[in-house]
Amino acid sequence: MTTARAARVLSRYWTTIMWFTVFGVVLGVALSFVRPLEYRASSRLLITQESVSADAYTASRSAERVADDLATIVFTTAFFDQVLSAQFNIDESQFPSEEEKEAKRRKVWRRMLGTSVERGTGLLSVDTYNKEPEQAKQISQAIAFVLTQQGWRYTSGGNISVRLVDDPLVSKYPVRPNIPTNAFIGLILGALVGGAYVLIRSEAVIRRKKFMHS
Repeated sequence: MTTARAARVLSRYWTTIMWFTVFGVVLGVALSFVRPLEYRASSRLLITQESVSADAYTASRSAERVADDLATIVFTTAFFDQVLSAQFNIDESQFPSEEEKEAKRRKVWRRMLGTSVERGTGLLSVDTYNKEPEQAKQISQAIAFVLTQQGWRYTSGGNISVRLVDDPLVSKYPVRPNIPTNAFIGLILGALVGGAYVLIRSEAVIRRKKFMHS
């Protein structure tokens, strides 16, 4: 099928494509509610490292490397245990008990977190997700406390300083799943599937007509 003919077919059956698009949006939104809505608590920490080098670039890269290490460490079981024992008001019932599979316990913890490092700086951002805003805040505060008090224990470098520069900020509304994003993805996929359906059906009709008149 030529491009010009495909354009004419799509234009002719635009209503069909529209219905596929609407269905895609509805499906995307519906799937967003399969999992519980979660709030996010975001905090930022500044990692610095005393260096014998007078080179500012080298010192910055060193702090960035330490921040990368800590961004990975927060997902570990050892760090998780420190967070639970930090004397914050964390509801431990939301995590599988120790008697259950350890892998499941780790999965719940890892899914709850998100980290990022701002390149060229020693700024580490930690996002904590939870169904309850207050729990998201408590866990975020506990993470910041452990990092500021014991962050140096989890790195290979010496003279590490971790300072909380942005207190945990809790989102006003649930941010995960991202309903607008899922709706947009559903819209795009619905339009693509609808377009493909119209083109394939049109081509099948043409072939059927040719076969009947042959």
